[in-house]
Amino acid sequence: MTESLKVVRLQKALGYRFSKLELCQQALTHRSVSSKSNYERLEFMGDALLGVIIACYLYDRFPSEDEGRLTRLRSTLVRQDSLAAIAKDLKLGEYLILGSGEMKSGGHRRESILADAVEALIGAMYLDSSDLNIVRDVVLQWYEPYLTTLVPKDTLKDPKTRLQELLQAKHLPLPAYTLTATQGEAHNQTFTVECHVEGAPVTVGHGQSRRYAEQSAASELLQFLESLSPKIKSS
Repeated sequence: MTESLKVVRLQKALGYRFSKLELCQQALTHRSVSSKSNYERLEFMGDALLGVIIACYLYDRFPSEDEGRLTRLRSTLVRQDSLAAIAKDLKLGEYLILGSGEMKSGGHRRESILADAVEALIGAMYLDSSDLNIVRDVVLQWYEPYLTTLVPKDTLKDPKTRLQELLQAKHLPLPAYTLTATQGEAHNQTFTVECHVEGAPVTVGHGQSRRYAEQSAASELLQFLESLSPKIKSS
């Protein structure tokens, strides 16, 4: 894949188009490549911005919750494994710029590096746009599969995990996911997935990766099941 196609594909996955591509490149560059021009300063900024974005979202979403519960929920949403899950949805590992040692040791799969890159990209988008509202909208879009069915007692379990746990608790068959369509060129594809559970309607999810589409389909079915009765809740 050419460098230009990689840039197009990455920006589509992010849902943001950089005016200054050098900021995007810096946000993906690990210290093993350069001790001066790497993502660490952008990560510092992105970490602070992410905290504000998530805090404002939770404050508006849960007006009856006290600050203690909101703080715990925010911590869950911005911790390393949660950010790494976002990075995997975006396939950031494919775009990381690593030194040879980090590449050989699997740095593109390491959760700490993936999480750092997500925060660095947030910082880069803010410097590029100078508009926190734009950055907020992009970040919340990344989090959408995890926020759709969020309740204050939750840890950040993805919709597929929560759906499986709900079905297991009710002694119901586990879901099956079927890829029904793949559209677009290799560098710019949209996947369509159906989620099947015996006795429930088939739900459909779309995403820029099969995994993201599965999460979307699971989220749709989870919302349906939870709407049937107040007694049906995922853990």
